[in-house]
Amino acid sequence: MIRLFRRAALAGIGLAIFQVAAAQTYPSKPITLIVPFPPGASADGIARILARKISASLGKPVVVDNRPGAGGTTGLLTATHAAADGYTLAIGATGAIAVNHHLPDAPPLDPEKQLQPIAKVADIPLVLIASQASGIHTLQELGKLAQRDGGISYGTAGQFTSQHLAGELFASTAKVRMTAVPYRGSTPALTDVIAGQVPLGIVDLTSAFPHIKSGRVVPLAVTGASRAKAAPDIPTVSEQGYPGYVASAWLGLFAPVGLPDAVAQKLSGEVRSALADPSVVQEMTLLAAEPSYQDAAEFKRYVSAESKKWAAVVAGMGKAKAKQ
Repeated sequence: MIRLFRRAALAGIGLAIFQVAAAQTYPSKPITLIVPFPPGASADGIARILARKISASLGKPVVVDNRPGAGGTTGLLTATHAAADGYTLAIGATGAIAVNHHLPDAPPLDPEKQLQPIAKVADIPLVLIASQASGIHTLQELGKLAQRDGGISYGTAGQFTSQHLAGELFASTAKVRMTAVPYRGSTPALTDVIAGQVPLGIVDLTSAFPHIKSGRVVPLAVTGASRAKAAPDIPTVSEQGYPGYVASAWLGLFAPVGLPDAVAQKLSGEVRSALADPSVVQEMTLLAAEPSYQDAAEFKRYVSAESKKWAAVVAGMGKAKAKQ
């Protein structure tokens, strides 16, 4: 028995030494950062800022590989088949990580079992906007209109996206009827809101901000816990009579499950250092994104809480549909 304990202890020491050595020599070759969204999207811009900064710090290229599809799931599935050695990383977003696996036709991705959280990177503020043609200028006016029999429709970046579910959560919180109109991204949804084809939209602030500044759309509220730094004049939903309402979109860094702890800690530290750089903060602010670092343990807890929250929203949608 004593020999078994000694062997186990020696094995543990050996593993620790191996992991430390791995972290000291890591990286020894280029790193691939899978971005499960198309080039030009806000997530892509944030990923490229992060990749450039980490590459400069580690002295090895961090190559962005865009793998869009299935609401951000396709690229993450690709990452799960890579070796857990730190040379394949991925950016994960709210939908693919916390929402999609709760859907009836869920893609074959189980984030909690297949992906290892490294660090939270950023929050992407979402904004509820109205068309000028709608005549809606406040959240209170929206609430009154949405209480009518037919309710009101709103454009989103797609079915079961963060934007869609932010609207579903508002409808259940405010006890009003809102019908989501899915588009292929924020840009076409914005186009129809501007044209008055749909009265409302919930989109990322990055896309909407130029049209808000020009007065082409009316900003009613941001959906996060606090006002967006890029648009501090726009109040939150919670501030306007709906306390407790929070619907955040976020991005984080993930690796295939099984990444050595020492390498994970090194990467998490790199993200922390990058997000503390004023130039990085400035670049992300220009994208209307907000750096929001959490280490691996904190981020894992956050992802779990988000998953439970959106699972309840999705289940509520199913019950509401069954009653209709």
